[in-house]
Amino acid sequence: MRFAIIGAGVIGRTHAACISQLAPGATLALVVDEIPGRARDLAAAYGAEAATSAAAAFGHDDIDAVAICTPSGRHAGLTVAALDAGKHVIVEKPVDVTLRAAHRVLDAEARAATMVTVVSQHRFDASSQLVHRAIQEGRLGRLTSGVASVAWWRGQDYYDSGGWRGSWALDGGGALMNQGIHTVDLLVWMLGEPVEVSARTACLAHQRIEAEDIAVAVIRFASGALGVLHATTAAYPGLTARIQVHGDRGSAVIDGDRLTYFHAATGDGGSPGNGADAGLNQAADLLPHQAPTPTAGSDPGALSHAHLHQYRDFVEAIEQGRRPAVTVDDAIRALAVVAAVYESARTGESVPVEASPRL
Repeated sequence: MRFAIIGAGVIGRTHAACISQLAPGATLALVVDEIPGRARDLAAAYGAEAATSAAAAFGHDDIDAVAICTPSGRHAGLTVAALDAGKHVIVEKPVDVTLRAAHRVLDAEARAATMVTVVSQHRFDASSQLVHRAIQEGRLGRLTSGVASVAWWRGQDYYDSGGWRGSWALDGGGALMNQGIHTVDLLVWMLGEPVEVSARTACLAHQRIEAEDIAVAVIRFASGALGVLHATTAAYPGLTARIQVHGDRGSAVIDGDRLTYFHAATGDGGSPGNGADAGLNQAADLLPHQAPTPTAGSDPGALSHAHLHQYRDFVEAIEQGRRPAVTVDDAIRALAVVAAVYESARTGESVPVEASPRL
């Protein structure tokens, strides 16, 4: 499978590394970036061609798939063009910055013979897979609440490095849309359909950006469960992303992509917490060979291992003619939560989570 990458920045380099690790089943054939030197440098590192126009990727008959790694507000337009050109697409999160744009991708996929996946690589972490499976099997009982926190740091130089960062038009928001959306996706994947959001946002540690560097929200789910969401790039020096899921028969904590706590009550329905297993942390037995917890989530380029799992699923889905594990519908659901957070923060009111293109 021959890939083209559109966007040779930090995340484009991550995608290039993933494609190279799929060899010999995949090859990076073309790198596109509007800055000629950046396209040439990344292309040279992998023996690929370089171009400055996305049309080069769409017009090459020997390009099978395109990775969209541009600023977020350009994702939908490029994805639609790639689908219309008969290419498979893997697009970085978010699918775009508005629900209207996201639905353009959904419509294009419906009329195409090719497929799209949106990057949500942390669904493929062993810890996430284990907790999701435990939820599906009912091992945590009725889910009651969840907590998702992304306490990261981005210096002012990060935002100054590109005029699109922290802008509404191209970044779609700030800490929540760019950094927190991965954890939003995990929370929704685990707790189910989100129906209502109450939120506040602020910009407290950065200048010259339009959007927030901190967002907090309460999410109500269709099941009745409640979730707490916290996303910031103003937590110096940068901590890990963390997600907690709690039910009436068990709880799980993932910290820095590592399962740090898991407990599911045993027995046939006695009162949880009264038996010999009360408080026992089962995480080490379930995932005994986990990698050490990262020190901080502050390096946007240190993601190639996590991305690689999703790349493998994407290639296998194409070969097997099945849907990828992360679909455009999945991406729209996470985007709808983010849109609802921003709307609630703007109005000061609780707002419904609507996955329609209205927002």
